[in-house]
Amino acid sequence: MKSICVFCGSNPGKRPEYRIAAETLGRLLAEKGLELVYGGGTVGLMGILSSACLAAGGRVIGIIPKALIGREVAGRMVEHTSLTRLEVVDSMHTRKARMAEIADGFIALPGGFGTFEELFEILTWAQLGFHRKPIGLLDAEGYYEPLLSLCDRALTEGFMKPESRRRLLAHTDPEILLEALAAYRSEPVIPWIRDERQL
Repeated sequence: MKSICVFCGSNPGKRPEYRIAAETLGRLLAEKGLELVYGGGTVGLMGILSSACLAAGGRVIGIIPKALIGREVAGRMVEHTSLTRLEVVDSMHTRKARMAEIADGFIALPGGFGTFEELFEILTWAQLGFHRKPIGLLDAEGYYEPLLSLCDRALTEGFMKPESRRRLLAHTDPEILLEALAAYRSEPVIPWIRDERQL
């Protein structure tokens, strides 16, 4: 792996542990020479993660829709202007497709609907055979325990296949999670989707 795409909240969350998880992951990516690919924001966990990676000497690529450029949240510009590279794209869908294209793996930190949507879309793309890249949850403070339980319930109730459930890796320790992503080997899957235009 040369790059990791991280999905995370545009809010920092209420617990300091979420900030610590984002800072730790950002620093680890830099230390391991892994390029960070993310949504290009400077607010919330997005900003904490990217700033920590940059401060540790890492490379950070932001992908942001043009509709968000120039917007402010709590007096701060949404886009991060100090990145290694900031790519401005035409839509949210193009943003996700571009992040998926240039990243070698994916991690979700705590976040809300946007983070959930990005995580489940990239999992769905893997299930459809569009990519075979590793996907993980950094389960800071057990934030994702309910979601993991829901996935287990979907498996038990026959709405998810075992191989699909195994695609989602999870750990509370960012270093162990990165090791798991590096060691991941996708199970064989017959591609349903071969071209981004089919997504």
